[in-house]
Amino acid sequence: MDPDEAILDVEESMIKSVDYLIHEFTGVRTGKASPALIENIDVHVHAYGGVSKLKSLAVISSPEPRMLMVQPFDPATTKDIERAIRESKLSLNPAAAERSLRVPIPELSEERRREMVKLVKQLAEEAKVRLRAVRKEGMDTAKKMKAANTITEDGQKDFEDEVQNLTNKYSKKIDEHASSKEVELMKV
Repeated sequence: MDPDEAILDVEESMIKSVDYLIHEFTGVRTGKASPALIENIDVHVHAYGGVSKLKSLAVISSPEPRMLMVQPFDPATTKDIERAIRESKLSLNPAAAERSLRVPIPELSEERRREMVKLVKQLAEEAKVRLRAVRKEGMDTAKKMKAANTITEDGQKDFEDEVQNLTNKYSKKIDEHASSKEVELMKV
């Protein structure tokens, strides 16, 4: 494997780790309503005999700053969707309206905000663990290329330095995303 290709693979994996973290952050509840908050809830639909993501069963919109509207494609799934939202870890209480569900997003208490900040920190730490795993793969690739005489000892050192620089860069990005999400959560 070419060293430049290997570096690009490492960087691509690190970018995916950061992107996944950003995606995870969309599901962390802040004070305002966002369709991303509930779109990945798993819904067990008795009529279909399986589990589907909410976004594949309904249109989710935010007609008001503190309200989500869920409009199922199939009205027969309304009760299943309502149960899934109610049983989710988000502490939401949907109200059935005609052919849709209204999901009020209550104001977050100080205690709940602190719990959400802890969750954000935990998600950020998990992303850093993924980053370190990618770094280890990159370092192992350098050793394999050195063993195969694809690169020299100096080339291996340069490669490892480049992998470490990428790790530092994306670790900093994770910290920046986490701190901005914390600020967003603590803003009343």
